[in-house]
Amino acid sequence: MTTHVSVTTDTLDVAGARLHYEVRGAGPLIALVGAPMDAAAFAPLADLLSVDHTVLTTDPRGINRSPLDDPDQDSTPDLRAADLARLIGRLDLGPAAVLGSSGGAVTALALARTHPDRVHTVVAHEPPLVELLDDRERLHAGTDDIIATRLRGDVTGAWTKFLAQAGIVPPDGVLETMFGAERTPREEADELRWFAHELRPTTRWRPDLAALRTVGTRIVVGIGEASAGQLCDRTSRALAGALGSEPVLFPGDHTGFVDDPARFTTRLRELL
Repeated sequence: MTTHVSVTTDTLDVAGARLHYEVRGAGPLIALVGAPMDAAAFAPLADLLSVDHTVLTTDPRGINRSPLDDPDQDSTPDLRAADLARLIGRLDLGPAAVLGSSGGAVTALALARTHPDRVHTVVAHEPPLVELLDDRERLHAGTDDIIATRLRGDVTGAWTKFLAQAGIVPPDGVLETMFGAERTPREEADELRWFAHELRPTTRWRPDLAALRTVGTRIVVGIGEASAGQLCDRTSRALAGALGSEPVLFPGDHTGFVDDPARFTTRLRELL
């Protein structure tokens, strides 16, 4: 039996952008953020959490329904953190818990550093903090090559290189299925923006570890139980080690909250 969940949508004008955001449920505030994943990717998880939480989801600046004044503006973790701080303030229910995944986990960590009054708990699920790794220069060079490949128009080639560097082995035929079929102009625009204006600033962001160790915000580093050996498993373990904590395992892999939102919700509730 499917329970209908009421969703309120609105927009918020921020510096250089107009943010689309969605609110579900009632109770303590939790924000679910990705980068470049938009609000739709978190909808199943948000529906489950809305039973006893107010759940905030959003399209990051420049993605889907959150247009920019300047489409050539880079999407940095600090800009996205400022946006999230404004959204939390708009709801006036904070401080919030924040689950950030991938680039959204970097956003959440930036929020804890720059606006600790807005967030009491950050669950950073697989942040790609390449700057914490000893082989970061090699990885940065690989990222530059991935971006150049996509900007030349080789979509499949760029994703093949990206997944190889990430340590993710897709099932046979997945890339051809993903990129052989016709895609919407919005899907293509969001993907191109991520490669051109978001991937590099996100993976080159270096956390202020001293500040994160002393900030009042509780920081939990999450890793997918099926992500062992992948790049974001390495970066997440490096972050947890630098903060003097143990990472927490979540169901699935890098996209566990999409693939199995029910099990992911159960694990998240245990932490909250």
